Amino acid sequence: MIFDFEPGDKVYNPLKKEWGIGQVQSIIKEKITINFQNVGKKVINGENIELKKINDKD
Repeated sequence: MIFDFEPGDKVYNPLKKEWGIGQVQSIIKEKITINFQNVGKKVINGENIELKKINDKD
């Protein structure tokens, strides 16, 4: 699976907005490590959890 993220990208989980904005730390296969504002570092399965990228240009 190809993700439209790279380390440094800002993202959020629409189902867990209380986690806050996260910054992608690494992507290894389907595992994405993200450091979220409110809950710290999470390793999630990108095949099971939808992330939305925050576009800095918006």
